[in-house]
Formats: sequence, structure tokens, C-alpha cells
Amino acid sequence: MATVIPVERADDERLADYVGLRESSLRKRLETERGVFIAEGSKVIRRSIEAGYPPRSLLLAERWLAELADLLDPLEVPVYLVSEAVAEEVTGFHVHRGALASLHRIERWSVADVLTGRRVMVLEDLVDHTNVGAILRNAAGLGWDGVLVSARCADPLYRRSIKVSMGTVFALPWARLPEGADLNEVLRGFTVAALALSPTALSLDEFADRFRHAERLALLLGTEGHGLSRQWLAAADAVVQIPMYGGVDSLNVAAASAIAGYALAPATRGVASG
Repeated sequence: MATVIPVERADDERLADYVGLRESSLRKRLETERGVFIAEGSKVIRRSIEAGYPPRSLLLAERWLAELADLLDPLEVPVYLVSEAVAEEVTGFHVHRGALASLHRIERWSVADVLTGRRVMVLEDLVDHTNVGAILRNAAGLGWDGVLVSARCADPLYRRSIKVSMGTVFALPWARLPEGADLNEVLRGFTVAALALSPTALSLDEFADRFRHAERLALLLGTEGHGLSRQWLAAADAVVQIPMYGGVDSLNVAAASAIAGYALAPATRGVASG
């Protein structure tokens, strides 16, 4: 059974995993060094542990002990019980959900695992964790089979990514490509669409009419500032764009992934959940 340990001081070394959660550069270093990530909120904590990520510790306000009792009972990890004031001092923000967990990172899926799917989104060097989380949620909700992220793409297991994904990061297969991966080789056998601005781009509707029923399809999505690199564009079978109006040239990458993801979703998605 988990051991409940009251902690009254923010500088207690046992809370080190939770320090400075709003400081992305600090968190990247700490989480990489320790091989951990942070889940926020009781639902996300539950989903992460049920998905198989081993917990290292939990940091909870007292009100969450009863709700998480069934989850905590079989665990052999410390549960640090803190006031909201201590939690805010440690993390750097008001933890209004009152529940955090530090979990060990494990590689649940390989690139090869993701590529067994028929529909895959591939992200190049996105820097915004919110966008990464939103794209994972879009891909899962629209019936896509997985997501690949480039070596320098923002972390799908960063706290903000997890929160925005609504925990789908724990269910949808995803994997990180190695540095310098050759997309022509990685995506061999896929019809590859690059979502980008180009005078010669096909409209999304036109591409969907031609390739909606492709056996295997990959959608490339580029970084928020400059879009896809030349190398990634060169790996595409077609450049595709969503027609824009009102003087707007493009959409946020997460919004674009939702529109293109719906238009190009597999024809046999099955019965929607509602």
C-alpha cells in the first residue's frame, strides 16, 4: 500500500521531482536526467498508471486521498500530502487540481509499432507543447492510428502536452524518430501528404478525393514558425493546403491537423462514440 507522508516545507528534498513545473527548460533537464514525467489531475494520473507507467511518487492535497484510494492501495510508493500553499511554492503555480504524480518514462511503442497503422501523423520540430498535446488528441479522436515526432519536437510527455491531450498520449501509439531520420525510408509504402503553403499545392478537398482511400497515408505537419523543412517537403508525394479566406494565410498547426485529420481519416473508422 502507498505510504502517506505529510510534508510541510516546500524545500523538502523529497519533493524535488515537482520543482518549477512552469519552467520548461528546467523541467526538460530534470525529467531527462531522472527519466520521469509529471501527470496533473486525478483523471490523468489514473490514466497514466493504468496505461502501465510506473509511479515514482504522488503529491496530493488531502481532498484527493479518498477519490484515489482504489488506485493508491496496491502501490508501493510515497504519497506526499501537502497544503495548496506548499504545492504552489514547490511547483511555481497554483495547482488547482490538487493532484500530481511523478512517473517513470518507458518506451511503450517503437517507430515500427506506429508504422503498422494505416493513418499516421508525423510532426517536425514543433516547439509548443500545447500544440503537440492537441494534435495527439485530434489524431486519437479522429481515428488515426499513431503519431511520430521528430528528434527535436516538443515532448509529448511534458505536463502541458499531457493535460491538453486529455490523456490520449497514454493510449495513442506514438514514438520519436532518431536524429536525421530519412523520411523516404521511414515512410516507405505510405502515401505522404505535406501540409504546407505552396503555389502548386493541392487543395485538401482535391487531395482527399484522390487519396482518401489510400491503404496507408502519412500527414506531415511542420513547426509553428517556418513550417516543414525542404527535406521533409521533398519526401512528400503531394503538398496539400487548406483553402483560406479573409486575408488569413494559414491556421494554427493543431487546428490544421484536426481539419486535415477529419478529411483524410480512414473510411472504416467504425461507429463513433458520440
